[in-house]
Amino acid sequence: MNRKIATAVLLASAIGLAACSKKAPETLPPAPAETARPTQPGPQVQPSGPMVGTQAHFAAAVGSSTTIYFDTDRYNVDSQDAAALQAQAQYFARFPQVTFTIEGHADERGTREYNLALGERRANAAKSYLVSLGVDANRISVVSYGKERPVALGSDEGSWAQNRRAASVIIN
Repeated sequence: MNRKIATAVLLASAIGLAACSKKAPETLPPAPAETARPTQPGPQVQPSGPMVGTQAHFAAAVGSSTTIYFDTDRYNVDSQDAAALQAQAQYFARFPQVTFTIEGHADERGTREYNLALGERRANAAKSYLVSLGVDANRISVVSYGKERPVALGSDEGSWAQNRRAASVIIN
């Protein structure tokens, strides 16, 4: 009896499946277009030079334009400074992920407080100019070191001129 039930179930399944069969379409779809097979990637070549987003890359791209210089007791951006800041703005436009700090500095003359304020005005002048060229202000931080971080040691006009500066430094 179990055999008869099993046979009946199998027959009913076969008939049910046969009823669900699909007819062949009258027309076939077009053949798929041939696509180029992906080629094996070549060996990874390490780029030469400094990595993007580093101070070395920035310096290589803009040269000596990473720093601008000021006259005694001044914080105005002159035409030479403007050219340097334009080179920086072009770099920052090419690499919008890069953030940076503008460090304001002063020479050794004057009080600590005066030089800190002057360094901040110099850094802010550079920042304002870069923002006017389209660099997002949120990418730029400002710090003043006053006379605390001289690049040239000495008490002469040549040393003082090198220390009156605003330097752009990439943040890693």
